[in-house]
Amino acid sequence: MTTEIQAPVPIPNALTEAFWQGAAEGQLVMQRCNACGHLQHPPEPICSACLSFDLGSAAVSGKGTVYTYCIPTQAFHPWFADKLPFVLAVVELDDQPGLKMITNIVDIDPEAVKVGDRVEVTFQPFSEGFFLPVFRPAAQ
Repeated sequence: MTTEIQAPVPIPNALTEAFWQGAAEGQLVMQRCNACGHLQHPPEPICSACLSFDLGSAAVSGKGTVYTYCIPTQAFHPWFADKLPFVLAVVELDDQPGLKMITNIVDIDPEAVKVGDRVEVTFQPFSEGFFLPVFRPAAQ
């Protein structure tokens, strides 16, 4: 009997629920401070700019630039073993200087990715009920 290896799935909570719901609807959603408008990721219980607890969420453009990246050569979980190599990256989003997220770059040879590449979000089905925001080279 062969046991299928299950993907590690996120466990949404009050802080991350808007992010995962947005992804399921094909939108990249970030936490937004209702007091000062600051966007932040990952979501936190307090605004990192003005210290307000009045936080909401907002859809962002999904466009950005590769800030840094690496190409893993070892699977950190058995589910990833047949997915190597892939690009693990930090993308700085256009919507606010310094707004970054950890993600994957897809639809490109991993060896072709460069810091400064323009990218745009796309959503990949990941596990039942989850869509993963990943980035691909931006359309020219």
